[in-house]
Amino acid sequence: MKTDLIYGVEDRPPFKDAFFAALQHLLAIFVAIITPPLIIAGALKLDVEKTGFLVSMALFASGISTFIQCRRFGALGSGLLCIQGTSFSFIGPIIATGLVGGLPLIFGVCMAAAPIEMIVSRTFKYLRNIITPLVSGIVVLLIGLSLIKVGVVSCGGGYAAMENGTFATWENLTISGVVLLSVLFFNRCKSKYLRMSSIILGLCLGYGLAFALGKVDMSGLDTGLLMSFNVPMPFKYGLDFNISSFIAIGLVYLITAIEATGDITANSMISGLPIEGDQYVKRVSGGVLADGFNSFVSGMFNAFPNSIFAQNNGIIQLTGVASRYVGYYIAAMLVLLGLFPIVGAVFSLMPGPVLGGATLLMFGTVAAAGIRIISSQQIGRKETLVLAVSLSLGLGVELMPDVLQQAPEGIRSIFSSGITTGGLTAIIANIVIRVKEES
Repeated sequence: MKTDLIYGVEDRPPFKDAFFAALQHLLAIFVAIITPPLIIAGALKLDVEKTGFLVSMALFASGISTFIQCRRFGALGSGLLCIQGTSFSFIGPIIATGLVGGLPLIFGVCMAAAPIEMIVSRTFKYLRNIITPLVSGIVVLLIGLSLIKVGVVSCGGGYAAMENGTFATWENLTISGVVLLSVLFFNRCKSKYLRMSSIILGLCLGYGLAFALGKVDMSGLDTGLLMSFNVPMPFKYGLDFNISSFIAIGLVYLITAIEATGDITANSMISGLPIEGDQYVKRVSGGVLADGFNSFVSGMFNAFPNSIFAQNNGIIQLTGVASRYVGYYIAAMLVLLGLFPIVGAVFSLMPGPVLGGATLLMFGTVAAAGIRIISSQQIGRKETLVLAVSLSLGLGVELMPDVLQQAPEGIRSIFSSGITTGGLTAIIANIVIRVKEES
């Protein structure tokens, strides 16, 4: 398959090229990795020490998970540049579980339910007629469209700015606009180094502008966190179990398997690899198996379930670097960040509009990858109907979440995600809808 990649999946870039590419992936995922544990810790009203430890273990577990995905051990792993991090999909059920039984119940149930995704991965070759490229393309498209909202919120200053009345000020929009235009400018340059470093350069320019405008808040640094060193301690908070929480978390693992399938499909397409055939099935089944296995390992190290990050597919497309060996650098960086919180604190100072300008473009490329997957298939009446109902329900829930406000809590926590609703709808509609094409 013809691509405009600088480095393919099996290419080994020189150190400086690999380091540049890895750093851009790291910048794109750092906030996404630490945000779920911060949200969960806040909802459970955990103290500063526990919160800091959970954040560090989220980074540490992401490093291990990323290495397994990229390296591939036998049937375990996708063998692609797939970056893993704490999944946003689990936040609702995990908070509900934590309010019932605290951290022991959270980690116990997450570990107990992880094999569900591992089992699904082993049956993928039998599900090819169900999870088709059309279904995967719809899921990838919904992932991209859903993430765009996150990017827009960051461009305006983030949720904190919404609360204090500084959302979408001219300063915030100017900063995010400068980053967006800078990334576009450098990405279209002929120099591969400018293209590969387009996101870093855009973020640096935005960071400098934010500092000049007084948007970099140094007071956010926690001196206790800066001076600490976190050693991974398996099962530090113990384990617990109950069946209702297991069912709720288990359902999310099923959805995560669908999302991972879509992410790996998009990654394969962007990396110039086929999205059909035995090798494709091997990559997807190995990636989904690693998704479940890594979530199990994450629970052991007091971290929340891991999943493949869709936004990194956008970085591969923007930088032109799809080498899985870059994942080794990313994994090492994540492990170090987990062990040394002082490094992570520097990244956490970056204002929302700076990240927003870059992530908005990356999330857009994820949605574009979904469109490419869909358009690679023949679109007949059936496919049109599957697309219509999946996007209608998926985007409907995403744009108007209050439509589920009368539903039971369990149903609401699962289907409040447009990705979940649209993905399940795509699978069911693809099976149920039968149309005879007129000759």
